[in-house]
Amino acid sequence: MFRLSKTTDYGIVLMAQLAGDAPGSAPDSETSGTSVRPRGHTARNARELAESSDLPVPMVSKILKALAKEGLLVSQRGAKGGYKLARPPEELTVSEMIHVLEGPVALTDCAIRPALCEHETMCAVREPWQLISRVVERALADVTLADLVSRGGVRAARTEEALLQIEGCPEPERSPAAGTGRAG
Repeated sequence: MFRLSKTTDYGIVLMAQLAGDAPGSAPDSETSGTSVRPRGHTARNARELAESSDLPVPMVSKILKALAKEGLLVSQRGAKGGYKLARPPEELTVSEMIHVLEGPVALTDCAIRPALCEHETMCAVREPWQLISRVVERALADVTLADLVSRGGVRAARTEEALLQIEGCPEPERSPAAGTGRAG
């Protein structure tokens, strides 16, 4: 089964929480444990984020450090310190977050390290797997953190358009009733 690790899933959840605190987000207040902070306070510590996401503090600390080490978060020291996004949510992609927490996006090893496969010369599915991996990677690169936290969700049309631009990717077949809201 192809799925993200818990660490990656939780990391993206934490990034989404910080995106909700980024400048320009709703001006209401947020409750975190016993304190109430106005939205827009961009630095949150690991304990606050762990409480608001119901995750263990050690795991949250480890994830935040990894994200900061790779430049997706900025760490601030001091009494009002914590972590904040290094860039606006519109500039942080799901692909970047996965790369930091999980490694390269690929469905098979040969998709990222083709020269290491001893069956490369006789493998009939290597190129299709590489194409599929590129499609997945481009789709993830087209979804931003802002898309994830927006009330409207991911802009599917933009993602589909990006997928169709991939060389060799056939256009999906559509039924005549597609998009009409009526059953076939």
